Amino acid sequence: MDDTGPSEPGRTDAGRGESGRGISRREFAKAAVAIGGASALSACLGRSGGPPDVPTGPDDLSTLPARQHAWNQYLERDKHGNVTAPRHRVLLLLDYTGDGTPSESERQTVEDSLRGLDRAYARGGDGLLFTVGYSPSYFERFDADLPESVDLQEPRALAPFEDPELDQQDAVVHLASDHAEVVLSAEQALLGEKSEINGVEVAADLSGVLEKVDRRTGFIGEGLPADNQDVDGIPDSGPVDSDSPLYMGFKSGFQKNQASEDSVTIQQGPFAGGTTHQLSKIKLNLEQWYEQDSRSQRVGKMFCPVHAEEDLVEGAGDNLGDSAKMEEKGCPAHAEDHARTRGMVGHSQKSARARKDGAPLMLRRDFDSTDDGHAGLHFVSLQRTISDFVDTREAMNGEDLAERSAVGQKNNNGILQYMEVLRRGNFLLPPREKRALPTPDGS
Repeated sequence: MDDTGPSEPGRTDAGRGESGRGISRREFAKAAVAIGGASALSACLGRSGGPPDVPTGPDDLSTLPARQHAWNQYLERDKHGNVTAPRHRVLLLLDYTGDGTPSESERQTVEDSLRGLDRAYARGGDGLLFTVGYSPSYFERFDADLPESVDLQEPRALAPFEDPELDQQDAVVHLASDHAEVVLSAEQALLGEKSEINGVEVAADLSGVLEKVDRRTGFIGEGLPADNQDVDGIPDSGPVDSDSPLYMGFKSGFQKNQASEDSVTIQQGPFAGGTTHQLSKIKLNLEQWYEQDSRSQRVGKMFCPVHAEEDLVEGAGDNLGDSAKMEEKGCPAHAEDHARTRGMVGHSQKSARARKDGAPLMLRRDFDSTDDGHAGLHFVSLQRTISDFVDTREAMNGEDLAERSAVGQKNNNGILQYMEVLRRGNFLLPPREKRALPTPDGS
């Protein structure tokens, strides 16, 4: 915010599209992740000639970081210092199957299953990164309340033009890796469908304690959106550039536009070392974006009118380095003026108004998706409090700008008109030692 068989997934004629072009390996991997299950994993392994050479995790799990969300130190960075996001993702939304509150034996089962992933794969894009979080609905089963140090609000609509379904599932697991085979294998191990992954025996699984009620998938990275643009919501002309990591044609995750892992970490109370996790399922409608808007208009709406006028953005924006150049160009301070005099205000320009001491409030870990056969975005953000997400989202809405300018509530108001929030959920990511069915007091 700064917010289908496995033999050849998604193609006909033995793995060739209507154009006769052979399906690429990365497109195949994306489709396999979207399908899921043992057959998709088998097809993926067959296509790649076997499992990837992935290092296993440490023998001593106490060497792992206390923070579940400590990912950045294990990920590569580009030449500008921006973190390179893991390419393949799976989100598993789960419900507790028991009555009342979880028992200690159930808690141990969940922890053993998560330790299985810790041991099977080294942390990182070349291995596996994952988190598990819990919703307000999960904590409602306990008599005690969450401490004041945890701001975990119920999800809700955050704009007059929104009407999202609210995710009330008990838990969410976010799996991320550069290898499709890894996220698929990890998913099967958690669900009790695989007892050995990466040569490591898995001693327990979540089945019988937590059941899957929804599954969401996606991808991020140069070339993946272009390989997967034959879905609803994107023009038939196939306009996504091959160097774009996201469907809308521009990169995100600039280092200086991201909150640090330290700044989003809860500092006090029983969940110190944790963070909050916001998840929005967003439908993208990009026909006008690509077929009616010019390149200059897209740059202005995504970044800032100044970026368009000065032709600052080359391609997907890699030339910008480690910053979207919001403050450097005075974009947040001039948002109202730009809305009034230029009839346009940028998405990043609006979002950059929600900062504390000049620093962003959220750490984005979102990714594109073809779930339901439609171009989409799973917007994943980490922030110290859910209020930080709400503040950033309200700045992005730009309702104050729409009221005092020619910019409409959605028209030319950043990228709002191209996005529809279908679902939203809020979760607490405890520190690793309390990640297995935690109590509100962290005991």
